[in-house]
Amino acid sequence: MTIRDVAQAAGVHVSTASRALTASSLVKKETRDRVLAAAEELGYRPNESARALTTGRTRNLGLIVSDIANPFFPPLIKAAQAYARVRGYQVFVADTDEDVRVEEELIQTLARQVDGVILVSPRLSDDVIARLGGELPFVLVNRQITGLSAVLMDVAHGAALAVDHLAGLGHGHLALVCGPRGSWTSAQMRRAAGKAASDAGIRLDVLGPNAPTEQGGIAATAEVLRTGATGVICYNDLVAIGLIEGLDERRVWVPGDISVIGVDDTVAGRLNRPRLTTIAMPTAPAGRTAIDLLIQALESAEPAPATAQSTLTTSLVVRDSTAPPDQSAD
Repeated sequence: MTIRDVAQAAGVHVSTASRALTASSLVKKETRDRVLAAAEELGYRPNESARALTTGRTRNLGLIVSDIANPFFPPLIKAAQAYARVRGYQVFVADTDEDVRVEEELIQTLARQVDGVILVSPRLSDDVIARLGGELPFVLVNRQITGLSAVLMDVAHGAALAVDHLAGLGHGHLALVCGPRGSWTSAQMRRAAGKAASDAGIRLDVLGPNAPTEQGGIAATAEVLRTGATGVICYNDLVAIGLIEGLDERRVWVPGDISVIGVDDTVAGRLNRPRLTTIAMPTAPAGRTAIDLLIQALESAEPAPATAQSTLTTSLVVRDSTAPPDQSAD
């Protein structure tokens, strides 16, 4: 089926049928409805490659994550892809494997194939991201750079809740196991946790940078124990799970000897034993919001649409990995 067949079935000119399918505001509603009904009845699907040659738009979006194996990312990716399809776009997903060189190469490669890019927890410097963002529309997730639209998950609020939770249980000495160098999330957690600990009159040792993986948590175990902290807040659930594993190998029990909190509220944290107390991050809403902001920028009538920022709320989910410090085994 071609657009000519649809036009003939709807009783309109080919150009009218094309406008009805691509720029509905330029045709009357009854005409558009007639064309859409004809297209549906005939099973017509537009040739996106041909349309791209005419409009310069691919209706493809890029979504770049730092580690697709991290359980934080799949819910965000699935939500972004599903919402993009509803809006008539497709999403290409790419994984940088926590490598800034790969991240820059992927952005430059995708820029030739997509209309815009979403960067989730990017590791590149602000200057490089801002330069690349000047070449096509960007939306950042969990990164804030002047002049670029962003979706932020309020991990600072979550970190403060975690400190307050541990302080309320009676912990007077905490440790914060940070993530990789250059992480916006780590910086936010460090600032907020430091302020909350100071306000509560308790000690906070900041450890890192650390790999944002289970192995990173295992590697941080010895340093955590050297601090003497009785409560630990980790960069993410994977680091927390690795830390619990490292503590278990040293016969240090969670939460009896030490309490541990993660970030993300992933399936892995819920299945872990003990079940992980964690800061819940709104990953699926972040994926949908990022797609929405990017499409707004692409479809705006303004030649240079204003940047937008959306901040999503986080919360603390209390499970089994935290307890008062006096709950140690005899």
